[in-house]
Amino acid sequence: MKNYSNSGFTLLELLGVILVIGTLSAIAVPSWQTFVNTQRLNTAQDQVHRAMRQAQSQAKTQKLTWQASFRENNGIVQWTIHPASVNPANANWNNLDVNVRLDLETTLQESNGVRRIKFDHMGSVDQPPLGRITLSSKLGGRAKRCVFVSTILGTMRTSREQTTAQDGKYCY
Repeated sequence: MKNYSNSGFTLLELLGVILVIGTLSAIAVPSWQTFVNTQRLNTAQDQVHRAMRQAQSQAKTQKLTWQASFRENNGIVQWTIHPASVNPANANWNNLDVNVRLDLETTLQESNGVRRIKFDHMGSVDQPPLGRITLSSKLGGRAKRCVFVSTILGTMRTSREQTTAQDGKYCY
């Protein structure tokens, strides 16, 4: 006597499972991409904030004017810290994530394509005006991350995009 097994899935059942998986993927993938882009911006914001703090700390430690410099080079945002007496072109530049860009809301002083903030020997801002670095994703979306130099004493803070604009800017 032969024992034939009828276990398994029919073509219709397999198509149903594939349809459900496809639908769930279509819902989940955009959310995942938004999450990943937000994490990239958070990491870049942290790097910018640490760079500014490090420049301020070096200025106080060495009793010299130091600066944190930022630029876009070949579509990649870069940062460096160095004594103010050193030309930024000769400094050692570090890259942020390739999907992060300097947003138009960035207000730090710019010279020769380099945005900078200088700290004097006491850690105060050497040459006002104050400003901020605003980062956004090259891949789109509304997410923005900011690092502000808020006072001439060198106080810094971070922020993110808001739902309503203040003075035409969404990161405040």
